[in-house]
Amino acid sequence: MEYFVKSGNPEKQRVGCVVVGVFDRRKLTEAAETLDRITEGALGTVLRRGDMDGKAGQTLVLHSLPAIFADRVMLVGLGKEREFDENAFRKTNAAAAAALRKTGAIDAISYLTHQEVKGRDFYWNVQQALLATEGEYYRFDDMRGAKAREDLPQYKLERITFDVPRRSDLPAGEQGLKEALAMNQGATLAKNLGNLPGNICTPSYLAEQAKKIAGPHPIKVRVIDRDEMEKLGMGALLSVARGSRQPPKLILLEYMQGTRDAKPIALVGKGLTFDAGGISLKPADKMDEMKFDMCGGASVLGTFKAVAELKLPINLVGAIPASENLPDGQANKPGDIVTSMAGITIEVLNTDAEGRLILADALTYVEKTYDPALVIDVATLTGACVIALGGFPSGLFSNHAPLARALLEAGEQVGDRAWQMPLWEDYQSMLKSEFADVANVTGSREGGAITAACFLHRFTRKMKWAHLDVAGTAWKGKRATGRPVLLLTQFLLNYLAKKHEE
Repeated sequence: MEYFVKSGNPEKQRVGCVVVGVFDRRKLTEAAETLDRITEGALGTVLRRGDMDGKAGQTLVLHSLPAIFADRVMLVGLGKEREFDENAFRKTNAAAAAALRKTGAIDAISYLTHQEVKGRDFYWNVQQALLATEGEYYRFDDMRGAKAREDLPQYKLERITFDVPRRSDLPAGEQGLKEALAMNQGATLAKNLGNLPGNICTPSYLAEQAKKIAGPHPIKVRVIDRDEMEKLGMGALLSVARGSRQPPKLILLEYMQGTRDAKPIALVGKGLTFDAGGISLKPADKMDEMKFDMCGGASVLGTFKAVAELKLPINLVGAIPASENLPDGQANKPGDIVTSMAGITIEVLNTDAEGRLILADALTYVEKTYDPALVIDVATLTGACVIALGGFPSGLFSNHAPLARALLEAGEQVGDRAWQMPLWEDYQSMLKSEFADVANVTGSREGGAITAACFLHRFTRKMKWAHLDVAGTAWKGKRATGRPVLLLTQFLLNYLAKKHEE
């Protein structure tokens, strides 16, 4: 699909379809009013007949209207005008995108991007319109057979243009388009990796994909294998990998396009390519979804893809500890004690709390190797976070208030939201071990997402650090969402903008 931004009158567009909005109770938007006037009331007549009343998400396609050049006009319901907000804007554009594909139009121009959203500009409008459209169009069919792929629906739509009211709005709209295209590439990569089955997307496969991403971009990739992990003392990560025949990988990425003296931002992503729970075996129900346990790592790769496409002048490093967590004769056993790279001993009371083990060593490696300005880890870490927050926001924990605020703001801006939860020292006592420095779980189900974050904080106290628990947001049903690639990319864009102002 090709996308463009322009500014022009709706009645003069020679396209397959012009898309305009209608508010609840048949109130026409400005672009719709223009078409209604030019067509001598054709839109109003149709609405009065009751074919559509402007309720949110409704669509109606009108053909061959007089006095305009477009083959079709699509009316899209916006809902109540006083309730039209950021969420309504995204849903409206997604509904329009879905309906457009069902038409025979080859190209279309949307005037939904004219609609004002409080606190947002046309940069945001175009950015969100594209992301909503591409989110609607995403499908994963790579694992289907050749015959099944041949039978998939074929669509004629090739080009969509987002219109802005004035030519002076074009630079903002074009910037929003450019950034959204890169964000979407990153999110699509993360979705594709997440949707692959565990027998394909192994730790070695993830490492190869990192190298593939780096190919056309100034990204250096290095992969630490088992032997080097042993030399580095990564006992926590290696203990998880012992239960699998797939060799573990610590995938390292470096994108150093900022100033030479600037410390890098570090992204650390959990790369558990399949998690059966180890000896503490998970229930069979929905265990197939544990292929998504590497979505944190996938989001790091997706963010690097977006940053490289945008050629951002920033120093960015990434670390993805990748392994499987399976039951085996050599696997961790409840009660085992392992020694992390940081020298902290860990009593493994539950082998299904393995993500924090592999992240602990990755975070220590990042701190010792890169001395980052700040570090953000991303992990499908706890079911407790899903219980606490549901599947709408990611859980956010941080030891640095400005970093937490910046992540929350970026999430609100781009529609990939997070919600901050406490990281109080009170919770640390729950991780007390009778025999080691720390236990990997508590003896209680209370505050599970918080105590998991507190465990990670044991390995990040000297850094400005944030943890995103995406267990409730990285996939929905049986499909990866690509989150939080959008949040992370917007955070980095905002970070650079703030640095520029300073």
